[in-house]
Amino acid sequence: MNPRAHLKVQGTGPWQRGYDRGRQIGPEITRAWRTYAELFETAARGVTLDVPTLALGTVTATRAWAPELVEEMEGVAEGAGVPLWTVAALNARTEILAAAGTARANECSTVVHTGARTLGGQSWDWHEELAGAWHLQSVRGSAGDGTLGFTGITEYGILAKIGINEAGVGVLFNILGHVDDGVGGVPVHLVARRVLGSATSFADAVAILTDAPVSASTVMTVVTAEQAASVEVSPAGAAVVTPDGRGWLVRANHFLDPALAAGELRGRLEPETYDRLRVLRARVEERHGLDGADDLASLLTVHPGDGAEVCCHAPVGGALGTRWATLATVVAEPAAGRLMVHDGGPCTARPSTWTTLTAPSR
Repeated sequence: MNPRAHLKVQGTGPWQRGYDRGRQIGPEITRAWRTYAELFETAARGVTLDVPTLALGTVTATRAWAPELVEEMEGVAEGAGVPLWTVAALNARTEILAAAGTARANECSTVVHTGARTLGGQSWDWHEELAGAWHLQSVRGSAGDGTLGFTGITEYGILAKIGINEAGVGVLFNILGHVDDGVGGVPVHLVARRVLGSATSFADAVAILTDAPVSASTVMTVVTAEQAASVEVSPAGAAVVTPDGRGWLVRANHFLDPALAAGELRGRLEPETYDRLRVLRARVEERHGLDGADDLASLLTVHPGDGAEVCCHAPVGGALGTRWATLATVVAEPAAGRLMVHDGGPCTARPSTWTTLTAPSR
């Protein structure tokens, strides 16, 4: 296997950072877009989605909330030589798929333990056809515009996803589904980008997430050396879910807040999310903490014979949209200011397979 690409981005302002990103990975953005265009068409089941119009609608919403993120996407488009709507559509892929309304199987699972050594991590499940469309990244901040440096993983053309910043604020990412989901708000990936680029504390991160005017649902779990919480965001509002009395926070792909759960969509269509939560909660019941990346990977190694599928393997054959796989396993250790990434599912992780990332400082 070739080493996973590690993109290093810098610039004195948002447009410059975006341009630097775009000029380095223009061909990869184009290839990723081709797959997403096919995925959108497949997910819509014959209903035509006006993707350029939908994407530009998210640009309008983002410009009203965080105009610097639009500037950064404009820079990406210029550097990559693609239309702005293409970059916007990649960043809004969650929202566009929500508009398509197609049920999806599997997805990410997260486990965090807070305490003397706070540690959190997740499996990242996505379409096998996009296994080559993600990369590591290190984005240098700028004192000029107050942007923090951060590192993590994301997809080509998408500004951020899972990561940790130079202030030790980490973000983990699980999709949710609400009956009101659609397109028109700020894309959840851009919300994660704002947290990583500007949150200097746990409180900052939670405030950004609960303020975000989103139109699709996601839970972003904020992890710092001292605290952790899952912030469920949706068109119906936001809720903060804290660890249990033993410091454990376990997430799959359904709402835990009772008020938001009243509008649950994803869990009704894909009840396996409840199985994953049940199995992982049972696994942490007798544990007192997490002892590093390999320990967390072992915890996440759950296959169908174990009562759920946390570590997901794509079936042989099958059409686009049906071939789910765990593309990466990610562990955040905020006190050490580092993120550890394994290329693939947790069952294949070994001490030698982790790549350790630290956020670049300004």
